[in-house]
Amino acid sequence: MTEKENLLPHFHLAFVVSDLEQTRRFYVETFGCTLGRESDIWIDFNFFGHQITAHLGDGKRQAEHANPVDGDQVPVPHFGVILPKAQWTQLGEHIRERGIPFIIEPKIRFEGEPGEQGTFFLADPDGHALEFKTFASHEKIFEKEK
Repeated sequence: MTEKENLLPHFHLAFVVSDLEQTRRFYVETFGCTLGRESDIWIDFNFFGHQITAHLGDGKRQAEHANPVDGDQVPVPHFGVILPKAQWTQLGEHIRERGIPFIIEPKIRFEGEPGEQGTFFLADPDGHALEFKTFASHEKIFEKEK
């Protein structure tokens, strides 16, 4: 198998925003995203190796919802990435230094249980909830109780 064939699939997500320039600044300055193709109504971002596309819209958002998860009200819908522990910690510190408020502060969820994970949530300028996770190892991502 060649190195190219061994790569994990890349995820794609498209979402509506009200201001492309504000969105560009947020994703580039906050997460270090690089830009892909773009037009006057959409921008592709390299979001930790995945393609997300911000589309200019009329500002209408889906109704917000939250589900209880391990003592927190987790916003739905949301998207994000799973990062190595050091990168997750560094990003959390970067978010705090930039003064961006957390929806849910960095914490360990399901401590001592299968699926134990570090997690935090924040919102982009249009209110899209973003979750950042870390696990002890890649094999633990889908771990269930025995």
